[in-house]
Amino acid sequence: MSPRPKLLFLAYPFPPLQAIGAVRTGNMAKYLARLGWDVTVVTPDPSVWRNVEDFEKVSTELEREGIKRILTGHRWRCLSAQGVKCWNRNVGWVAGGACRMIARRLGIDPQVGWSQEVERACSHLCPKDADIILASGSPFVAFRLARQLSDRLGRPYVLDYRDPWTENHLAERQLGPATVRVEASLLEGCAAATIASPSWGADLDRRYGVGAKVHVVTNGYDAAEMAAVEPYDFGHCAFVYAGSFYPPKISVSAFLAALKYLQLSVNEASRKWYFHYYGAQSDHVREQAAHYGLSDRIVLHGRVPRREALSAVKGANLAVVISSVYERSLIKDKGIIPAKIFEAIGLGTPVLLIAPPGSDATALLAPTGLVNCFTGTDTEGMVSFLNDVACGRVPQPRNIEICSWTTISKDLDALLRGIVAGDRGYAHVGDGARDLSRSKDPKRTH
Repeated sequence: MSPRPKLLFLAYPFPPLQAIGAVRTGNMAKYLARLGWDVTVVTPDPSVWRNVEDFEKVSTELEREGIKRILTGHRWRCLSAQGVKCWNRNVGWVAGGACRMIARRLGIDPQVGWSQEVERACSHLCPKDADIILASGSPFVAFRLARQLSDRLGRPYVLDYRDPWTENHLAERQLGPATVRVEASLLEGCAAATIASPSWGADLDRRYGVGAKVHVVTNGYDAAEMAAVEPYDFGHCAFVYAGSFYPPKISVSAFLAALKYLQLSVNEASRKWYFHYYGAQSDHVREQAAHYGLSDRIVLHGRVPRREALSAVKGANLAVVISSVYERSLIKDKGIIPAKIFEAIGLGTPVLLIAPPGSDATALLAPTGLVNCFTGTDTEGMVSFLNDVACGRVPQPRNIEICSWTTISKDLDALLRGIVAGDRGYAHVGDGARDLSRSKDPKRTH
């Protein structure tokens, strides 16, 4: 292994794209580069995306960190029209809709057009250009590309699951047996797989028997980025939710029910407070607020730049995060740890988390002192906590560095270096996050 091992990183979402997936991949690249890796990221050209932020600033920062990029095109954009620039108005929307429907029926990946461009952009690479290949999904076409490059370059590949693939907790319908077989084959051939929560890792092991390869690498926060955020001065007690909803599982209704009781309470907490929503689903919040008679207590900001959302969370008295409002949930629901919760922790803002009993988020984040977890039906508990926050009685941070990328990246670095150096040490997901075994695994054949 050279003094600076070479990482070829396939990352569909990547800065300057304004998306939560790009936050994870951007921090992985940044902190691995700081730990001595020569990082090359294969990602779509920023001109492909609809929502990019601070293009020149990001380019300068990547150059300063020594991160190189292989920028690709993107064919067949109409198959994934929500995030990419394409003709999707009037006749174009109708034609694109027909293409998407046909692609779904035929099992064609929406990002197949990116796959073709990656193959072309990476055709010049040779074995000396990479020591290991890391692919982040979704989209999971990146996993297939990782194996293709692994076969051609003779280098091991690692799969990074930001979300489950064939058992996705938010999917309207699960993928078929053919996709399951593809996932099984890719997991069999990989050197390791990283996943964002222990429950998701345990589920992957249950379905594919690959526990020895699975490592928990949660999301986290960039300490330097959080320190640079200026808090927004709301001028009143502010409860903030920044992000998306996925009704009925991830809905604002449970929190608004608690706010309704808080509004009706006659005590110190009935002083002036407001719920602020930052995101693209203002209609959902507006409708639910009207249902609970809270329209005069809701402020809708719409979709805003990342820096503005972070400023709001830092200035808020409380950040609201919802993983699921269901009381009884499957293991894949317990594994949901919304990435935005780490940013609230990094900003030092108390968090009200709505999650199922026994959720990974509760277990992993309780040591930070900032996260208070409630089920979707525990209205009384939420009201009591909201009352404390409104009265200035807030939890204080402790041990929040366990959620920083400075800490998390060290374990990812150790895992990747172990693979490159031939150390086949793998931790079982049951050992918990950031607990990597260094024992030899005689079953490794890659």
